[in-house]
Amino acid sequence: MDRFKTHRNDVLLIAALLILAGALALFLRLGRHDGGTVSVSVDGETVAELPLDRDASLPIEAEGGNNLLVIEDGAARMESADCPDRLCVKMGSIRYAGESIVCLPHRVVVTVEEGPDGGFDAAAR
Repeated sequence: MDRFKTHRNDVLLIAALLILAGALALFLRLGRHDGGTVSVSVDGETVAELPLDRDASLPIEAEGGNNLLVIEDGAARMESADCPDRLCVKMGSIRYAGESIVCLPHRVVVTVEEGPDGGFDAAAR
């Protein structure tokens, strides 16, 4: 039974780690900014920039195949791709500055960039 005895220092260490993890999660959540545009590049070259506040559908033709990017409700997602693994489709939606979707077989990168106001909500000012 002594093997499972909890010491005071163990409890303090666990509490400190939980507080640190909570503070880090809060910092990361408050630090993200809504994106303003989506930049689409194929093979390192920018082929399109689209605003996130307008619904759109963009077929992307790459040397290795085709993708379909869809923007709805302020978020972008890869609707379809004809690559073998379709990991880019499984990545889900992106909406915050710095997030990206990557399709390696087609060399397609979709990145959310901050809006002209720095990503802050005008109502929060």
